[in-house]
Amino acid sequence: MTDLFAPLPLTRGPAMKNRLMLAPLTNQQSHPDGRLSDEEYNWLTKRASGGFGLVMTAASHVQSVGQGFPGQLGIFGDEHLDGLIRLAAGIRERGALSAVQLHHAGYRAPKELVGTPVCPSDHEESGSRGLSLDEVYQLRDDFIAAAKRAEKAGFDGVEVHGAHGYILAEFLSPGVNQRTDQYGGNPENRARLLFEIIDGIRSACRSDFQVGLRLSPERYEQQLDEVVAVAARTMAEGKIDYLDLSLWDVTKEPMDERFTGRTLMSYFTELPRGVSAWARRGR
Repeated sequence: MTDLFAPLPLTRGPAMKNRLMLAPLTNQQSHPDGRLSDEEYNWLTKRASGGFGLVMTAASHVQSVGQGFPGQLGIFGDEHLDGLIRLAAGIRERGALSAVQLHHAGYRAPKELVGTPVCPSDHEESGSRGLSLDEVYQLRDDFIAAAKRAEKAGFDGVEVHGAHGYILAEFLSPGVNQRTDQYGGNPENRARLLFEIIDGIRSACRSDFQVGLRLSPERYEQQLDEVVAVAARTMAEGKIDYLDLSLWDVTKEPMDERFTGRTLMSYFTELPRGVSAWARRGR
């Protein structure tokens, strides 16, 4: 990358006007019921005015039981639509693309906010209870419904939050996920929910709707080789428009001694990217 201010085309939808993307920061500015506040609107739209090519919201929970912190922006109900419509329009008017980060805190949800948190399987340390199979289906459908809500509100896309030990990362984790059905056990089963969500968003939303994916390659009981495999599959199958890695330090080496001797980032930059945006557009 030689020019941070050159346009960046994505596989779907409009190009970013530059290579600067606002990270999904934890603003804690929204109302207790998840509705957008003036403070959060002003903060995010000022980032668009400041020149970011893409402005992403803070993590927005897709179920009320998935709230991870006070003042979190919600996207789990139509009561949030008015604020989301206002926000998407405000970002667009200021020249940036917009995305909502779709989130569920899983066992990391504070009890004082949600009561009993939920998890892929019972989690003694946090006091979380395991989801029934029907609840897993509902969780999948609620992620997809949240994406449709973001599309209806006028956002250019969404990012699926599969990092930081939140619920999708919990499903990926061989330590946390102790399910014995089709969503637990081997790596393919543990990744099933994530891929069903991405596929569901692709089917439910318009063809130029942008979908990103955030992953933690390590920490939170993640296995680097398994996370690399998930990233490789999403890109090879053309399921996502961008991959967002939570590395903390882009120059660090993996914690897993099996993979030291090179940077953590290099395991992902070497992966085939699938069909590029330029190729799809015939450039």
